[in-house]
Amino acid sequence: MDYARQQRDPGRHLLGIGFVILVHVLVIWALLSGLGQGVIQIIKKPLNATIIEEIKLPPPPPPPPPPPPKKIIEPPKVQPPIETYVPPPDVPVPAPVEAPPISVVTPVAPTQPHVIAPPPPVAAPPAPPAPPKPAIRRGIVKIAGDDPTYPREAIRSGVDKGRVVARLQIDESGNVTEVKIIVSEPPRVFDKAVRAALETWKFKPENEKYVGEVEINFNLKD
Repeated sequence: MDYARQQRDPGRHLLGIGFVILVHVLVIWALLSGLGQGVIQIIKKPLNATIIEEIKLPPPPPPPPPPPPKKIIEPPKVQPPIETYVPPPDVPVPAPVEAPPISVVTPVAPTQPHVIAPPPPVAAPPAPPAPPKPAIRRGIVKIAGDDPTYPREAIRSGVDKGRVVARLQIDESGNVTEVKIIVSEPPRVFDKAVRAALETWKFKPENEKYVGEVEINFNLKD
């Protein structure tokens, strides 16, 4: 149902007005029948007020009197003793002492004390000889391996000759394990070609390691 229509309903307004009139009638009847007078008499009764006196506390005790000042007793002054003059004692003058006669003393040669000779020093054992350095073998001849080729870079650069000295580490089986360039003329022109060839060289086995040195000459005319 519409809320506005409920507000406009006259029956609801009449019911509210009738309830208000009924309340007013009951109040008037209560006043006329004496019920209101009893309420007024109760209100008019005097009210008894009890005054509670404030409890008085005893005053605080007075502070204690200050202690009497201490008396400073000064010690009696002692007068210094009077010094009496005492004369110094008579000191006898010593008699002159005669010098004794000088006698000739014969010198005595001093005796030398007995000196114990120290023991002879112990000679240290000679140091062991240093191990001989591995000799560098020159003039070694390979039994297998490739010969170095003339580099194309050197031909294009116009280098017509060169020289390289290399040292080889050779193992027990005669294989080359390391190549070290000692001399390179011109510098670094033929090193790569020499190193690549020498690593393929093989020498006669000698059951021991040694160092060999080889010299390789390059000549473009050859």
